[in-house]
Amino acid sequence: MSKKISEKIIESGLKASALLTVLTTVGILWVLISESIGFFEHVSIWEFISGTQWTPLFESKHFGILPLLAGTFLTTFIAIAFALPVGLAIAVYLSEYARPSFRRTIKPLLELLAAVPTVVYGYFALTTITPALKYLIPELQGFNSLSAGLVMGIMIIPLISSLSEDAMQAVPKPLREASFGMGATRFQTSFKVIIPAAFSGIVVSVILAISRAIGETMIVAIAAGQQPNLTLDPTVAVETITTYIVQVSLGDVPHGSIEYQTIFAAGITLFIFTFALNTISYWLKKRFRQAYE
Repeated sequence: MSKKISEKIIESGLKASALLTVLTTVGILWVLISESIGFFEHVSIWEFISGTQWTPLFESKHFGILPLLAGTFLTTFIAIAFALPVGLAIAVYLSEYARPSFRRTIKPLLELLAAVPTVVYGYFALTTITPALKYLIPELQGFNSLSAGLVMGIMIIPLISSLSEDAMQAVPKPLREASFGMGATRFQTSFKVIIPAAFSGIVVSVILAISRAIGETMIVAIAAGQQPNLTLDPTVAVETITTYIVQVSLGDVPHGSIEYQTIFAAGITLFIFTFALNTISYWLKKRFRQAYE
């Protein structure tokens, strides 16, 4: 009887935890939608999604979200373009080449990068990476998306490398042995057998890293500047959605004003993109897992 009661208590606790997660998500979505309604009563959705100027805190107000989206996607693209090859190379080395003792030592040290406060990364980008890049790109501005994106890429390398390495380690050993038995080299086995077999886990790690980069705040706030420019030039200052939300949340904007409501409109835009990425991640993981079963 006591065993059944214990199992029921554990089951109830697990259900409550799952329900709490769902309710938290629903609560966040409700706050974003309810607060955004007041904003869209004054600004049309078309103007919001197609406008090329974002100046809600200026005397001449414009509410086009495209400059913030451009800054967000530009810094994220730079981060992923840097972190993906580096993180994947680290994962392949740790999984297929490194000795177990070396892997057990290096992997925790690599994951320490994820524990560094992002404000430290931000000042590292501003005071170290930007001056170094100016030697290569003299026209680089003091605040720019390039240095912010590169440092953000350094920050998400452990996310890609660790999850990808776990996915590669989960590939059955007989697949490796069959590849070696056919005369394949370790390099051929790694890139033609192991990576395709672990592709679903690798894709999930990349999408999670993209979501992490999209939601990053302090690095872009410190190193990328706070100028909402509709540009794809990585040498100039940009502003991301999260940076703008922080800027307004400092308390200088009156509560309940349309300027204040812009952070919820920007927030729901960010929520839509991260939700779409998580949905794509789930779909790809399910699809490729079925393909290899």
